[in-house]
Amino acid sequence: MNSRQQLAKQIVQRCTLHGEFTLRSGQKSNIYFDKYLLESDPALLREITLQMKALLPSGADALAGLETGGIPIAVMLAQHTGLPSLFVRKKAKDYGTCKLAEGGELKGKRLIIVEDVVTSGGQVLISAKDLRALGAEIIGVVCVIDREQGGREALAKEGMELRPLFTRKELEAAK
Repeated sequence: MNSRQQLAKQIVQRCTLHGEFTLRSGQKSNIYFDKYLLESDPALLREITLQMKALLPSGADALAGLETGGIPIAVMLAQHTGLPSLFVRKKAKDYGTCKLAEGGELKGKRLIIVEDVVTSGGQVLISAKDLRALGAEIIGVVCVIDREQGGREALAKEGMELRPLFTRKELEAAK
């Protein structure tokens, strides 16, 4: 078994839950990937991000980790790549600096959006629109898991390529 297959097995064992779940997209599912279980495991998170490094498009100025699950992944990817990481909120805060993203300038920056799990792509689309409105260019999107429920297609319609570490099918096959 190669390291990719072993990692898939570890992710399945660590974070796959079965039951009845409502996803952020509003869709119902009998399988749930609890990303916080994999992100809170330092050894697992390290291996995930080491393998995700190969997914990153070249030419980026920074990694844009989406609140909340994309942030630890972006921070670890920053450690492996030397790229700075930005922390992107779902909406700009209404106090202090009132910023949508913390950690650096957005205007004129080429960003890779980092997310944990993509289902419909809804939050990525919202955040990409907000980042673009502030002058950033989105050159790609990476995630740990693509649930294969329309996210890839929705992002492609907006000119963004989704590069997942694993798809739902791959994880289901790794049991």
